[in-house]
Amino acid sequence: MNTRTTAAALAAGALLALTACSSSETGSDSKPKATPSVDYSAAEKSAGIPPEPTGAKRQQLLDALAKAAPDVVKYEDDAIDAARNQCSAINGGGAKLDWTASQRFTYEGVTTTEAQGKAINEALKSSGFCNV
Repeated sequence: MNTRTTAAALAAGALLALTACSSSETGSDSKPKATPSVDYSAAEKSAGIPPEPTGAKRQQLLDALAKAAPDVVKYEDDAIDAARNQCSAINGGGAKLDWTASQRFTYEGVTTTEAQGKAINEALKSSGFCNV
């Protein structure tokens, strides 16, 4: 079999496979099948990640983080995300938590030291934010 014949056979097979995947239901009785939804809050909770704080709780967390390492709140949403993810490490008994915090809270224009990471971990624990 030459290259052109092989390529044509592969293309025809791919076209046939795509047509077989399309639905032929067109009547008014056809209903889309429900896709299973994932309960992210349960998954996050089981991973030790607290819910995203809002209002006063959000501000309290940002204030606690700012006391530990002032620059980390330069980008508030990044700081909140990093805090939630750091709680997963804290609650999961992760190793090198201070180093992990220093990495997690380092982002564009913000560099966090390991000493600041330690202060962040203490703030997350003492504030009760990581209690899931």
